[in-house]
Amino acid sequence: MRSRFLPKLLNSEVEAYLEEKDIIIVPVGTVEMHGGLPLDCETVISEAVALKMAEACDGLVLSGLPYFYAGATASGRGTTQVSVRQGIDYLGAIARSLLRQGFQRQIYISLHGPAHMTCSPMVRDFFDETGVPILYMDMTMQMFGAAKDLFQAEDMQKNPAAFMEKLDGMFLGAYDILGRLEDVPLTTEFFSMKPQTVAPFNGLFNMAYQSGSVGYCFGDPRDHASTTALPTPGRRQELADEGKRRIDELVKRLDMPGVVENLACLKGFEDGVMERFPWMPAAYNRKGK
Repeated sequence: MRSRFLPKLLNSEVEAYLEEKDIIIVPVGTVEMHGGLPLDCETVISEAVALKMAEACDGLVLSGLPYFYAGATASGRGTTQVSVRQGIDYLGAIARSLLRQGFQRQIYISLHGPAHMTCSPMVRDFFDETGVPILYMDMTMQMFGAAKDLFQAEDMQKNPAAFMEKLDGMFLGAYDILGRLEDVPLTTEFFSMKPQTVAPFNGLFNMAYQSGSVGYCFGDPRDHASTTALPTPGRRQELADEGKRRIDELVKRLDMPGVVENLACLKGFEDGVMERFPWMPAAYNRKGK
């Protein structure tokens, strides 16, 4: 296949793909302040992981979705903030279009922490409307779940600098995968282990998952994403190479062929459920009542 990115293909190439497969992976990003990394870094890492996932399961990637709810980084003047509700509606419109196009198996992913507030409601509402189960994979959860040994999550407390180096390496690896490593500037000024200005309120923030408990914004740009020093092109490339290896291993552990097969099986199961329980919203909608 000439490209896995749907926007880079000809219409005829997409139609040829859909004769055989129906898998689309949709990385959901953000544009927000992120220390010494470009504002689109959480979009880039989501797209790079999506590309690797698509290669593993013979899918396509719908790229170019960077403007969604950023969250507490709205205090940065480079951050583009879109409301949660606007993001749900926009992403839902895209999902419905993809279904009409023929993509029955849709997988939404993000490495932006608060993305679950946009993606999860959309996935559930979409099923109630159409009866088609689509999937959201929270990559942050996967990093601290099946792949936690790759990132040594305990370093967050014991050795935060080592943890940040691994995480920044993944960002750099993502830029390298997409041929954009030189977009990341060399810098030594964005590394800081000082407590966040909002640290006194952590008790409130921990009441729900990833920015979903209470509204707040950071009081200082240094609150978000202390960045490992990148003094030379060689060091930048070294970290990127390590990051690419972690991305490859993460995707391998996700078993994407198994995920897309299971998604197809779930669709068959839910078709049967709707036959037995016709008052379900999706079953009701199918009958055109």
